[in-house]
Amino acid sequence: MFTRLLLVIFTLTGSLIMMTGPVLAEQNTSFHLAANSELENTERNVRDKDNATLTPEDQKETKKDIQITAQIRKTVVRDKSLSIDAQNAKIITRSGVVTLRGPVASEAESKTLQKIAKKTRGVVKVDNQLEIKAP
Repeated sequence: MFTRLLLVIFTLTGSLIMMTGPVLAEQNTSFHLAANSELENTERNVRDKDNATLTPEDQKETKKDIQITAQIRKTVVRDKSLSIDAQNAKIITRSGVVTLRGPVASEAESKTLQKIAKKTRGVVKVDNQLEIKAP
């Protein structure tokens, strides 16, 4: 009985896929971003894949580095004057060296994040790679 039920389901599913396949194919339209779109970040993604730029995956797993990153993140998120972009900036700590990356709304936000990182206990150096978003 169970085998027969599976056969019926398979047969029906196969028929449905065959019937809807061409319909779905006709409805499948490609989504292309304009080169000047804020969402177009292909160049940034290529840059991040070349291993020359730190990404969050490069975060050291030492207790001290994790604590530094967590403290900076906590302070940044609590600062309601910062934009969502600034609050979501990448914070990567390796042996006490903090790298800040990502878009921020202004030079002032960039300096605020850098100041927060520098004030955090255990930070040896801050590498500010934040990018100011175009207005």
